[in-house]
Amino acid sequence: MDAKERIEELRRILDEASYKYYVLDAPDMSDYEYDMKLRELEELEAANPELVTRESPTQRVGGKALDTFAEVTHEVPLESLQDVFSFEELDAFNERVSQAVESPEYDVEPKIDGLSVALRYENGVFVQGATRGDGTVGEDVTENLRTIRSLPLRLDNAPEHLVVRGEVYMSKKVFRELNAERERDEKPLFANPRNAAAGSLRQLDPRIAARRRLDVIVFNIQSVSDRSFEKHSETLDYLKSLRFKTVPHFEFSTVRECCGKIRAIGEDRDQFDFDIDGAVIKVNSLAQRAALGSTSKAPRWAVAFKYPPEKKETRVTDIVIQVGRTGVLTPKAVLEPVRLAGTTVTNATLHNQDFISERDIRVGDTVLVQKAGEIIPEILSVNLSKRPDWAVPYEFPKTCPECGAEVERDEGGAAIRCRGAECPAQRLRHIVHFASKSGMDIEGLGTAVAQLLIDSDLIRSPGDIYSLNEKDVASLPGFGKKSAENLINAIESSKSNGLVKLISALGIPQVGQAAAKALARRFGTMEALELASVEELTEITDIGPVTAKSIRDWLDTDQAMHLIGLLRKAGVDMTYLEDTSDRRFEGKIFVLTGALTKYTRDEAGEIIERLGGRTSSSVSKKTDYVLAGENAGSKLTKAQSLGVAVISEEEFEAMIS
Repeated sequence: MDAKERIEELRRILDEASYKYYVLDAPDMSDYEYDMKLRELEELEAANPELVTRESPTQRVGGKALDTFAEVTHEVPLESLQDVFSFEELDAFNERVSQAVESPEYDVEPKIDGLSVALRYENGVFVQGATRGDGTVGEDVTENLRTIRSLPLRLDNAPEHLVVRGEVYMSKKVFRELNAERERDEKPLFANPRNAAAGSLRQLDPRIAARRRLDVIVFNIQSVSDRSFEKHSETLDYLKSLRFKTVPHFEFSTVRECCGKIRAIGEDRDQFDFDIDGAVIKVNSLAQRAALGSTSKAPRWAVAFKYPPEKKETRVTDIVIQVGRTGVLTPKAVLEPVRLAGTTVTNATLHNQDFISERDIRVGDTVLVQKAGEIIPEILSVNLSKRPDWAVPYEFPKTCPECGAEVERDEGGAAIRCRGAECPAQRLRHIVHFASKSGMDIEGLGTAVAQLLIDSDLIRSPGDIYSLNEKDVASLPGFGKKSAENLINAIESSKSNGLVKLISALGIPQVGQAAAKALARRFGTMEALELASVEELTEITDIGPVTAKSIRDWLDTDQAMHLIGLLRKAGVDMTYLEDTSDRRFEGKIFVLTGALTKYTRDEAGEIIERLGGRTSSSVSKKTDYVLAGENAGSKLTKAQSLGVAVISEEEFEAMIS
C-alpha cells in the first residue's frame, strides 16, 4: 500500500471512530489506538505535504489566529422564531396555520440554547461556516467550526451543494470542567453554557476554540441541490444518514398531541447533554411551509414554546461555607428538597456576605427559589410572614473553616478570602502555582501530576514537594523509574533558583513577578524580608501601602512561617542571585506584541530582564524596541507612527545570541 492509499485509509478509520465517539456516543476504539493512528497520519502527511487536505482529521487542531471575522451573507436567511408562553398561545398559532393550510401536522424538537450557525458543503467537503448575525449577514467562523469533532469535514454520497443550519453548544459536562479550570486559574467564571459556547466560537484564535470542546447539532436544511423532500422529518433522517448529529424530533398529527411532548421535554430537560430554553413546534410539510411563508421577522410555520421559570417555596435549614481553590469563601444555603425544572434542588449559592445582607436571608427562613437560566438554583426573596422568632441575621466567619487562618475582604471587592498559605482547600492551586514557570519552574509538575501526588497523600503543601523520593513517585500510575527520576531531578534543581523565583512561587497576595524581583533586590535574603516592616516595604517603587500590608500580614501567618521553614529545611536557596555578567539591554525598554513562535511573551520578557532591560505594556516615545510577532495589532501601528524601532523574532534572536 503506497502513502496515498494509507493516508486515505487512516482518514476513513479516524473519521469513523470520531463519528461513533462524538455523534453516536458508542466508541469502539481506545483513545490510545486513536492517538497512534492519528500520529501515523500526521507523519505520513508531513512526509507527503502535497497529500494534505483541509478535511483531514489532522487539520482540526486550529490554525493561525485571525485579526477579525469576515462578513458572510447567508444564501438563505437564518430566521428567528416567534415565542409562545402558554398552550393557549400555541392553540392560537395552530388556528392561524389551519386557516391557511389544510390539516397541518407538526414536528416537535427541544430548543437548544446555543449559537446558531450555517454550514456550507461543496461536493461533500465543509468549506464555510458562519454565525447567524442579524439573520442576513453573519461572521465567518469556519476555522473555529473545523475544531468541532462532531462536525463532519467531508460527507460520503453527498449532494453537490448543501447548506444546513445547526446550533453550536457546550455540553454541561464540558461547561463544568471549563469553569473548574477557570476557577483554579483565578479567571472569571462563565455564567452558563450558552455564554461559554458563544465566547468560544468567536475566539480569533482557533486553538482556543479547539480547547473548549464545542459540539454542534443540526436541525434544518437551508439549501440542497439534486434532492427533494416532502417533510421536515425526512430532511432530518437524510442529515442523519450523512452522519450529522441531528436534533431529537417527534412527529404529531395535531397540535394537541404536541402538548404532551412539550411538557415531557420540559420535565426531562436535565436528561439532555445540552441546555434547552424551550421546545420548537414546526409544520412538518415543506409544501405547507412554503405556502405559509414568513413575516419580516420570523417564519409563520414555526414557534418556540418558552418554559416559564419554575418558582417554588422551600425552607433554609442551614448556611454553610465552602472554600474554593482560590481561597474565596462562598456561602451556600442548604434547602429542604424541592423539585425544580426537572431536578431536585437541595442547595442554592448565596454568592457573598453582601448578597445575604441585602436580602436578609436567615437560617429558618422560607424562601422563593428558581433556577437562574434553568441551571443554577437561586433565592429570589424571603417570605417574612413565615420567619420563625428564633431566626437571627447571618454573620460570616472570621477564620477559614478549612484551616483556621484569618480571612480578609478583597480590596474594593465583595469576596472574602482565606489567607492561609497551606489551606487544604487551596492545596492544588498553591502547589501548581509554586511549581509553575513563573514560580519555581519545576518541569513535569503540572496540574495532573500535582493532583495525583495530592490524591496519593504524598504532598499536602508546596513545602512537601522537596520531601518526595523517587521510589514513591515511581509507584504512581503513569510513572516509571525514568519519569520519576526526571521529576525528582527537576525538583532538586529548582532549589537553586534563588529568591526572586521563590517569592513569586509563594503566592503572596498582590505580589507578582515584578514585585518579587523588587523585593528580592531590596532585601537580598528571605530572612531580611521576613523582618521587613510595612514602612520599609512601601519604600520600594511600585509597592504601595495596600500591597505592603498584604505582604506583612501574609508573612505573619502561622502557615506562611511553617511553609518557609519547610523550604529552608529542605535547602531551598533563599538569597538574591543577580546575574551581572551580561547587561547588554541595560536601560532599554521593550514592548512585545503579536504571537511569537519560539517563545511565550513571559519567556521573552524574562530574557530581556535577565540582560538588564525591562518590558512595558504600552508603546511610547520612551520605548526602544517593539518585538512584533504574527498578527501584531495597534501597538505595531503606534510604534511605526512614533518611529520606534520594530524588530522581528529573528532579529531579537540575533540580539540575544
